[in-house]
Amino acid sequence: MPKLKLAFYWAASCGGCEISVLEIGEKILTVAEIADIVFWPAALDFKYADVEKMPDKTIDVCFFNGGIRTSEHRHIAELLRAKSKLLVAFGSCAMEGCIPGLANLHKREEIFNRVYHETPTTDNPGGIIPKTKVEAPEGTLELPEFLGRLSTLGQTVDVDYSIPGCPPVGDQVWAAIEAIVSGNLPPKGSVIGARDKTLCDECERKREGKKIKKIYRNYEIIPDREKCLLEQGILCMGPATRGGCGGALCVKANMPCRGCYGPPPGVRDQGAKMLSALASILEAESSDEMKEAVDKVVDPVGTFYMFGFANSLLKEAKK
Repeated sequence: MPKLKLAFYWAASCGGCEISVLEIGEKILTVAEIADIVFWPAALDFKYADVEKMPDKTIDVCFFNGGIRTSEHRHIAELLRAKSKLLVAFGSCAMEGCIPGLANLHKREEIFNRVYHETPTTDNPGGIIPKTKVEAPEGTLELPEFLGRLSTLGQTVDVDYSIPGCPPVGDQVWAAIEAIVSGNLPPKGSVIGARDKTLCDECERKREGKKIKKIYRNYEIIPDREKCLLEQGILCMGPATRGGCGGALCVKANMPCRGCYGPPPGVRDQGAKMLSALASILEAESSDEMKEAVDKVVDPVGTFYMFGFANSLLKEAKK
């Protein structure tokens, strides 16, 4: 049986998904037995030209992590789509935009102004901002264009499967690889390497159906380790998040789920789902009391859409 041809690519992300590949531990040796890596710029010295020379559909599976923020990301996404039989949105950034997608709250000009003019550590007396083309003695130097908004991989090219997580946990990465190798894949468009229920369904904390009158920020309270965090007034995204991260890992550490595994099946907008869950549990005697409770959420978009803003119904700021 010929070896599989695998590719990995890192676009707009922190790179944690690249490291998560190694979290499969010694199983990486099994991967080496059954597959050849034909493109992985973060780990091996491949050039774009190497991929461009490949006939279409040469790559069996490409794991693409990161959102599409520049013209270079878009070009490589289109290139790898053409060269790959299966293209997998690998991790939250590729699947939903993740934290880089929160930049969609601002226009490109606002981001440049902040980064190159306003930050306290900026030393830019000439007020220079990046240009896509600069003439130099060696010729014309080019930089990729910073696009107007961050898009997900699926908003850019056709995607076969998605693996959620920031980053995906090692066990789920291996489960996805096994499914691919065995050919035991769900229908195209499915999420693999995760569960079909919410995080709450695998959370071991006790739920009593309590209403809350106050929302606490994490530093304001030491929560009971046995009881539901949301019923203690801590914003835990479990009701609006797909399970599969390994048994509610953050919750086990007494920290609320932040939602990195994305919305559960049947939910289009994770933030809206969480707002609905919160509305069902929040109780107030008056509008002023309700306002006081809601005002504790100092960053609503960053709280309810930390990982999925670019893929939400909103997608970007409407100005």
